[in-house]
Amino acid sequence: MKTPVIELPVARFELRCGARLLVSQRPGAPVCAVSMHMRGGHSLDPEGLEGTAYLTGGLMDQGTERHTEEQLAALLERSGGGLTGDAHGLSGSIASPSWKTLLRVAAEVLTRPTYPAAKVRRQQRRVIDRLVLDLQDPRTRADRLFRGLVYGDHWLGRSTTGTPESIAAVQRRHLVTHHARNWVGKRLVIAVCGAMEPEEVRRLLDRELATLPPGEDLAPREHRFPARAQRAAAFEAEREQVHVYLGHLGIRRADPDYPALVVMDHVLGTGPGFVNRISRRLRDELGLAYTVHASIYASAGVLPGTFQAYIGTSPRHVRTAIEGLLAELRRIRDEPVSAGELGIAKDYLVGSFALSFQRSSRRAGYLISLERHGLPDDNLERLPRQFAAVTAEDVQRVARAHLFPDKCVVAAGGPVKVGRLRQILRAASRPG
Repeated sequence: MKTPVIELPVARFELRCGARLLVSQRPGAPVCAVSMHMRGGHSLDPEGLEGTAYLTGGLMDQGTERHTEEQLAALLERSGGGLTGDAHGLSGSIASPSWKTLLRVAAEVLTRPTYPAAKVRRQQRRVIDRLVLDLQDPRTRADRLFRGLVYGDHWLGRSTTGTPESIAAVQRRHLVTHHARNWVGKRLVIAVCGAMEPEEVRRLLDRELATLPPGEDLAPREHRFPARAQRAAAFEAEREQVHVYLGHLGIRRADPDYPALVVMDHVLGTGPGFVNRISRRLRDELGLAYTVHASIYASAGVLPGTFQAYIGTSPRHVRTAIEGLLAELRRIRDEPVSAGELGIAKDYLVGSFALSFQRSSRRAGYLISLERHGLPDDNLERLPRQFAAVTAEDVQRVARAHLFPDKCVVAAGGPVKVGRLRQILRAASRPG
């Protein structure tokens, strides 16, 4: 199988503030993109003030010591640029000739945010209104219950945006303190992609980030998660549909089985169109739902993600849907996939791989991932070849190693009771 070749040269620097800088020069690129990742995110939220990191990052562009929100937006918009922030950092893009403007604005927003009180209150009201609506949405509630079942008390099981009560408790001083304490150089990774000289990027950011305190990197932390086992939770609501999430603790991105698991996912539940097994069986043949999917690789991170299968179905089909999902998990473990299924999955992955890296923003985001997960610099060259080399035996091996149909949790939202979910799980378990 012919595999694409993606050239992504990387120049690495350490800035004086302690930040790591990765620059990928792309001559002729019409757009320059920057991604600034700050380690910690919502894991650093104080107890009772969940959502602090989310508001801290999201409100950084609402004004600085030099410019108002409107002035910052005007500086970028004249060149088609934009900048957004969240709990984990900043990202933005602009027409390549104006790349210096983008980096200067990003550095100013990162180092000199003022968190105007009126802007903080306005955003709090918006977030609270959205969270209140989420509390009434069965799909959102089921998704959050699922994460709680998988991760327990670990911060990965909590919402990045907090709760209405915790957001209401956050004050401007909490954002200022959180920023000063946690947005420091040694926790920062910056990726820039576009038509510029790497050394020129380094010089500019060294100047613009000169006031950013180096601080201290995050110390290693112990992470404990509940053992894989059958657990169930339900958010009862009078609706026409039940939203069902089924799965268990997943993998880290650095897992050596990652390439084979991506191929397995495309056969099982994420393949294009109607070719994946779960869609073909539960949607096309049984007519249980329009939306159904499953994946283990999509959420893989520095810490384990989840294997998660989702289906929205009618209340009378909940048992059939759960049994159908579990049956497909067992089948991909018990039987080798067919040559046709394997070929479609690999052709799609290899053929579409290069297309996903056309945008500078995608490349900048990938460079952050490369650094965070400790992947080799030639990973983009190796990964399509690894997809192409996956065999039916590989798919069965990784399915047996990473899928646990008899140790799944189930969370559902809609007209369903938790007792029924537990009963379905027990009945669907294999003896022994």
